[in-house]
Amino acid sequence: MRKNFGSKPWVYPLPVLLIATYDEEGKADVMNAAWGGLYDADKVVLCLSEGHKTTKNIMARKAFTVSFAEADGVKAADYVGIVSANDTPDKTERAGYHAIGSEFVDAPLIEELSMTLECRLIKMNEDGNIIGEIVNVSADERILDADGKIDPEKLCPISFDPIRNVYVRMGEVVGKAFSDGAALK
Repeated sequence: MRKNFGSKPWVYPLPVLLIATYDEEGKADVMNAAWGGLYDADKVVLCLSEGHKTTKNIMARKAFTVSFAEADGVKAADYVGIVSANDTPDKTERAGYHAIGSEFVDAPLIEELSMTLECRLIKMNEDGNIIGEIVNVSADERILDADGKIDPEKLCPISFDPIRNVYVRMGEVVGKAFSDGAALK
């Protein structure tokens, strides 16, 4: 038997995205955004309201970075989601984040965040969604495996559970994509 809940914004897993931008003075800003993901093979989409400082920064600088919140940094990731840079201009520093410039886009990389998509703004669509082209993916060597690939167990990304309002640790491998299903052919 199934239970009906009606229309809800419940998607699993829902990544915890940390969007970093520079403001008009070159100061780094980071926000937590659960509404976003891949838009195409080389694009991301972010659902951000116009009132966010981050949205204003993206429109002005035409660039942003997207990093993935990690289990060991949940407090800082949550903090930048509950505090607005419109009211607390030093929220990035208060979160304990340290910004360095991307060599590919006019946006910061956050040293404490291990994996980052460096993006150039393509457009804001009619719904207000921000679409960006991924021009580079960078990762701290501490999350790479012996073959030099990103290891999700070392990255330890978290997901947002919109039903319980909690963060969930991710990373365990449970199967091999494009392979395990072949047994059913």
